[in-house]
Amino acid sequence: MTVFDNGVPAVAKLDPALLGALRRAATDAKDGGVEFVVNSGWRSPKYQEELLREAVSKYGSEKAAARWVAIADKSLHVSGDAVDIGPSGAAAWLSKHGAKYGLCQIYGNEPWHYELRPEAIDDGCPPKYADPTKDPRMRR
Repeated sequence: MTVFDNGVPAVAKLDPALLGALRRAATDAKDGGVEFVVNSGWRSPKYQEELLREAVSKYGSEKAAARWVAIADKSLHVSGDAVDIGPSGAAAWLSKHGAKYGLCQIYGNEPWHYELRPEAIDDGCPPKYADPTKDPRMRR
C-alpha cells in the first residue's frame, strides 16, 4: 500500500500530521523516481500482540524480541505515530531528506521505522536510539 491509500486502516488511522508529512515527502520523492510503500503503519492492539508473540518465538525471549517489537500499550504503531517505509530505496531517501518534512528514523536497527518530529524541520533529526530497548518511551 502507499501513503495515499485512504481505504486501508494501516494508512487511514495514522496520526493526521504524520500522514500529511509522509504524503508531502512521497510526492517529492516520486519526482525523483522513488515510491514509498507502507510496509506497516497503524496496527490494532491485537495484531501488535500477535507480532510480539511471533518475535518472542523467533528470538527466544520477550527481552530479545523487544529490540524489534513493542508491547501493544507502548507501540507507536498502535497509537498511529509510527510507520515502516519500504522499499530500501525509499527508506534511504527518507534518511537523507526526511528531516525537512519532520520525518525521522528513530532506531539504528530499524532503517524503515519513521516518526514525526516537527522540530527536525529546523533542528534536524535527533540522535537515533540503538534499538527500541534504549528508548525511554518503551519502558514499562
